[in-house]
Amino acid sequence: MSTILSYRGRTVTTGDLETIRALLKAHPDASRRAFSQRLCEHWDWRQPNGALRDMVCRSLLLALHRAEHICLPEVRHRPPNNAIVRRRPPPVAVDRSPLEQPLRALRPVELVAVRRTPLEGLFDHLIAEAHYLGPMQGVGEQLKYLAFSQGRPLACLGFTSAPRHLAPRDGFIGWSPAVRRAHVHEIAYQSRFLILPWVRVPHLASHLLGRVARRAESRAGLAPTGRRSMAIRCITWRPLSIPSATRGPVTGQPTGRNWA
Repeated sequence: MSTILSYRGRTVTTGDLETIRALLKAHPDASRRAFSQRLCEHWDWRQPNGALRDMVCRSLLLALHRAEHICLPEVRHRPPNNAIVRRRPPPVAVDRSPLEQPLRALRPVELVAVRRTPLEGLFDHLIAEAHYLGPMQGVGEQLKYLAFSQGRPLACLGFTSAPRHLAPRDGFIGWSPAVRRAHVHEIAYQSRFLILPWVRVPHLASHLLGRVARRAESRAGLAPTGRRSMAIRCITWRPLSIPSATRGPVTGQPTGRNWA
């Protein structure tokens, strides 16, 4: 069977094309979204966390449609582009009284994963209100953490899927294209890091970054690279008085860095 298209690690052959056409014929009333999910289930095409690769599959189907290999049903709904229209999360009541204590007085500091939990709304609200980049609009898989002390939120840490192609990163790790394709899903990028404005606790940022790094290393099913399985960058930040013009996850200007 000849190859029709290669997309995001999926090769579509003439046999796959016949399968897609047969499914389209068997489900003429399915929307594009529903058909994409059905095709993912038929192929058992899933992300490492078990979720269907629905969005990637929809893009693949659209590419086949535009190349006139298949004919998709008409578009039924056009949702707003959240990358353009950023909806601010609803406000959440939170204690904003100044907190100025040494780190030892706040321990234990609890680091809670809040993605798809009732606390995700609190994370989204705090990031939208206090982070200079605004709401977190992650691409792909996401992790969201809230740091608490005695039930009071102290900080937010957000991670998203890594870009598939990034030459400086791939060169530093020593990845070949084949190894990158196999393991890029194992990288998480820190897209938001926020110590709440009313929290003035020396060394809290370093403590949290160290906690996250140790948690990642303890789960280190990461790609072997010929160096360490994971490179961790530790950066000391000083607060910004004006918003930065640079896009990225940083919340201050680096005063020094150390690769471990």
